[in-house]
Amino acid sequence: MEKKQRRVVALCAAATTALALAVAGCNDDGGPPQDGTSPFTGLKARDAPVLAVKIDNVGAARPQSGLAMADIVYVERVEAGLSRLMAVYSSQLPSTIGPVRSARETDLELLRQFGRPAFAYSGAQSKLLPLLKAAAAHTVPPERLPDGYTRSQDRPAPHNLYLRPERALAAASEADDAKDIGFRFGAPPKGGRATPSYTVRYPAAAISFAWSGERERWRVSMDGAAVPVADAKGRGPATVVVQGVTIKPSRFHDRSGSATPYTDTTGSGPALVLREGKTHKARWSRPSATRGTEFSTPDGDRLAFARGPVWVAYVPKEAVTSGAAGTSR
Repeated sequence: MEKKQRRVVALCAAATTALALAVAGCNDDGGPPQDGTSPFTGLKARDAPVLAVKIDNVGAARPQSGLAMADIVYVERVEAGLSRLMAVYSSQLPSTIGPVRSARETDLELLRQFGRPAFAYSGAQSKLLPLLKAAAAHTVPPERLPDGYTRSQDRPAPHNLYLRPERALAAASEADDAKDIGFRFGAPPKGGRATPSYTVRYPAAAISFAWSGERERWRVSMDGAAVPVADAKGRGPATVVVQGVTIKPSRFHDRSGSATPYTDTTGSGPALVLREGKTHKARWSRPSATRGTEFSTPDGDRLAFARGPVWVAYVPKEAVTSGAAGTSR
């Protein structure tokens, strides 16, 4: 009898958990993240630590590994008008991620909203090293975790360094779990402009997003070449944010003397939110580096994202207000 009672209790507990997850997954009111769902994607997920990885994004680095399983991908402008990626993982973890490249000052402010995440990168300017050491993150560069990285023989350096994420998280065992960073998920706002595709343009790079109604996801291409961003379940980015920010020269320079751009991700400004084949005008607000970013409609209501991975492309504020942030078709 005792064994049967235990079995009944276990079945009831499992049913209760399943019901809770189903309710969380079906919650479509754009409210705060529910138990059993990822605050980064709005999909069912277990509590897990956050790992951020700086990823190369020039032609020699493509196709990258691990982007398809990222919860969030941030696109940042770097020297020479190129772009680089910051991929954030929690609900899923690929076997390898890369190619891994160097950190920037922008990353330190961006990461603070995650608490103390694990942060993987390869190298940084010498003047930036003290800031990285003092950063609110568990840093795991190759010099601190040599067995956590591997070099591919198929590509030339520096575009061939890859991270073994499970080793990075093992070394950063105190990394914080995913938490609310301001994203909301639910029904789309009314209106919106039909947008079959949208291209974000940097001085020397272009990232395009094409809507796939069949997959209900955005397909991604870099400089005209398709990039694999869908996981084994076919889940690619469901929401793309084109966020207008202040981008200015930082106090750091690259080897050629060019100033490294600094992207200020705090404050407020205009944004475009792409979901379900439409573009919606929005405003973003992040009062401080330790706070998340909230998005609202022009009327002031919270703007919900579609459930799934989110890509955020940082562009100058004036480019969003003038319509020059990208081109849509």
